[in-house]
Amino acid sequence: MHISDGVITTSIWVGSYAVSAGIIACTTRKTNPEDIPKTAVMTSVFFVASLIHVPIGPTSVHLILNGLIGMILGPLAFVSIFLGLTLQAILFQHGGLTTIGANSLMMGLPALIAYRIFDLHKKAHFKSSVAIFGALAGACGILLGSVILAIFLVTTGSEFIGVAKVALLAHFPVIIVEAIITGFIASFIMKVKPELLERRKK
Repeated sequence: MHISDGVITTSIWVGSYAVSAGIIACTTRKTNPEDIPKTAVMTSVFFVASLIHVPIGPTSVHLILNGLIGMILGPLAFVSIFLGLTLQAILFQHGGLTTIGANSLMMGLPALIAYRIFDLHKKAHFKSSVAIFGALAGACGILLGSVILAIFLVTTGSEFIGVAKVALLAHFPVIIVEAIITGFIASFIMKVKPELLERRKK
């Protein structure tokens, strides 16, 4: 799902950096020191998970786990993903340096929305609500990220419309896989260490 250097126009990647910087400033201004180790761990999870690629036609798919990161970190999910993408670009040339902002929006914004979706389980009072809303968070993280990717590609040029369609279709299996993973992890954490999910007052 990473966009490489040279794919999107200068105006888009510069604007993406500006928007990403604004989001990071807003989401980190009330960071608690005890959140830093958890953020570091989840950044590592994202870093490793999204390095393993499966090529499909002109694009490739991989686990992203942005829904899981949003579910656990809340507002700090965006900066976690930004840091992971920066390290991938510098260490492995994965994605691109100019597109870190765009890639952060593509994966970080859905993570923030997934965080809100998962928190809806607090208003639900039925069995397995944590697993169900966890699965929804995981699925929405990938679905929304794929839509943002398609928008970036289409606004760059009509020649990318075909690639955008393939990218959207290719990520549907990932949506299912991440929904299952995130739902299972949400249910497990709620049983063994619920404070990880019932944490934040910002």
